[in-house]
Amino acid sequence: MSLVLRSSDDPLVTGGTVKVLAGGAIPWRISEGNLEVLLIHREKYDDWSWPKGKLDDGETLPQCAVREVQEEVGLRITLGIPLPAIRYPVKAGQKVVYYWAAHVPSEHFAPDGHEVDAARWVSCAEARRQLTNPSDIDPLDTLEGAYINGRLATVPFIVVRHAKAKPRSSWTKEEGKRPLAATGKRQALEVDALLSSWRPERVASSPWTRCIQTVSPYLKRHDLGVKLVPALTEHEAKRRPSTARKAVLKLLNKGVPQAVCTHRPVLPLVFDALAERLPGPLARFLPAADPYLRPGAMVVLHLPVTKLRKPVSVEVFETFDD
Repeated sequence: MSLVLRSSDDPLVTGGTVKVLAGGAIPWRISEGNLEVLLIHREKYDDWSWPKGKLDDGETLPQCAVREVQEEVGLRITLGIPLPAIRYPVKAGQKVVYYWAAHVPSEHFAPDGHEVDAARWVSCAEARRQLTNPSDIDPLDTLEGAYINGRLATVPFIVVRHAKAKPRSSWTKEEGKRPLAATGKRQALEVDALLSSWRPERVASSPWTRCIQTVSPYLKRHDLGVKLVPALTEHEAKRRPSTARKAVLKLLNKGVPQAVCTHRPVLPLVFDALAERLPGPLARFLPAADPYLRPGAMVVLHLPVTKLRKPVSVEVFETFDD
């Protein structure tokens, strides 16, 4: 499983033995000044619930959530804030479903007609009355609370550690040109797939080769350029740590969906800078011990569009490592 940690989840829900993993989302919109959410009806179970489905082999949970919403109701979403995971028993054992909020600017949807035979936009109050599984109310309560507190409409800020590079011991040329290993190139494809769940519009990176190669598949897929930030190389961050911290905060202050790729030795400076903006309870979800992140792993923060200086959630995800 690629998921490591989300600030939205209760360890009692996500911990222990889990036989079935699933991902889903609560699509939301503002209609005539009111918050509405999208409920689905599944003919097989005759229930009202949220779009969700089981994790496919080789798939991350964010990818699963995006795919399931598209398959079940024809909406191509990007993920917003994480919502509390829920747990309940099924025939195979304990099942955990990880949810996210997903803003849908258009009302158009198309139930697949196979598993989902109906869908409707409803108020949060109406959703509580219609939901079949009482545990589905937990993520709804969090979504509505975030809306009331101005924390539902957000932009992602994503920190990526570059994928696995060729060993230093076998590289005799300039350090900044040390490329990804074969595993790292495969991880870069996973980074692309994972980043696409949030679709950052801008990408910043250390100019060293292994960082650029890590984000290149994502840049190519979405036809984006990259902003090179020399302060985030290993050498510059070691020489001028305060400059590296300022560079991170400057990127954070842009207030746009953004990803930034850097190196393991730079990560403690990055996370220290981010911790200054995080409320105390959230700061503890940032990686705090070496190696901070594994190659190709990422930390996802969400910042309200109206309060860009205070992230409201923290998530940590990994790609594979063979």
